Amino acid sequence: MRYRTLGRTGIEVSVHCLGTMMFQDGCNSDHDDCARIIHAALDRGVNFVDTADMYGQGETEEIVGKALHGRRDDVVLATKVHFPMGEGPNRGGNSRRWIVRAVEDSLRRLRTDWIDLYQIHRPDPATDIEETLAVLTDLQRQGKIRTFGCSTFPADEIVEAQHVSERRNLGRFRTEQPPYSILARGIESALLPVCQRYGMGVLVWSPLAFGFLTGKYRKDRAVDLTTGRAAMRPANFDPTVPRNAAKLDVVEQLVTLADEIGCTLPQLAVAFTVAHPAVTSAIIGPRTMQQLDDLLDGAPLTLDDAVLDRIDEIVPPGENRYDPNALKPPLSLTDPALRRRPLADRSAA
Repeated sequence: MRYRTLGRTGIEVSVHCLGTMMFQDGCNSDHDDCARIIHAALDRGVNFVDTADMYGQGETEEIVGKALHGRRDDVVLATKVHFPMGEGPNRGGNSRRWIVRAVEDSLRRLRTDWIDLYQIHRPDPATDIEETLAVLTDLQRQGKIRTFGCSTFPADEIVEAQHVSERRNLGRFRTEQPPYSILARGIESALLPVCQRYGMGVLVWSPLAFGFLTGKYRKDRAVDLTTGRAAMRPANFDPTVPRNAAKLDVVEQLVTLADEIGCTLPQLAVAFTVAHPAVTSAIIGPRTMQQLDDLLDGAPLTLDDAVLDRIDEIVPPGENRYDPNALKPPLSLTDPALRRRPLADRSAA
């Protein structure tokens, strides 16, 4: 297993980070099996584990907390806050009121006194970024979190947050967790350069492109839209949809390339993401022990320039073959009130 420094924090983390979103009801609901997968990852050198309070509405954090008993000191533990945790107002978001409550809940479920990396899961347009940075700074000074970062933030909001931290003498985001894969290279244009500029660590999610780079979905093969990820979002996997057919064309070219260099498609996909100089770690999210073993068997794989050039020919740098943020597009696009002037103002013009 290879290790890298997480941005400028001085914390050494494994290049493969164990993501735990699959450890919950509806995915892998066997807590003992999930613990075995976590232990196997640690035994093979993984020291970086990522979770979130909203995974299984706290169930995943509880699984992770039980599994890390007796091994906590050797693990860099990351979790996230933002999404609603229950019904009613003020049970989610990035406000001081909610984060102070949420961090205590996460600490309890994780059975730990501290969180190594506490991440804001998504931006919150209802909360001033200074409010969020101030409470995170307080939690850091209290020793409840060691450092903090953001997840799936646009480049411009990261820049704003860095400026606010400097102006207000607050702690700053030390990491970003964006989606990144061969099929979704959009962050190469601005986000990754911004992270490099500010010395931020980057741990990327969905390096297998929501399952498209697992090898399970192939051109001219029947796709079962009633199981797995396809059952959750059939429109994203239906091969009769042109954009999905285009992704399958890319998959066939990548399968050929993986065969030529003697690795599996998932191993190629993960190795691609960690080849970028801005990326610290790739989050792998196995549901089974077999999936974990296949991904970690590819941990030593590094791609030379010839292979990376081939990938650039298949999917050019900076291009997205699907929108990795389609599940939660920004309010600036989904709320008409934010992109239309009031009718009276339009009439006056």
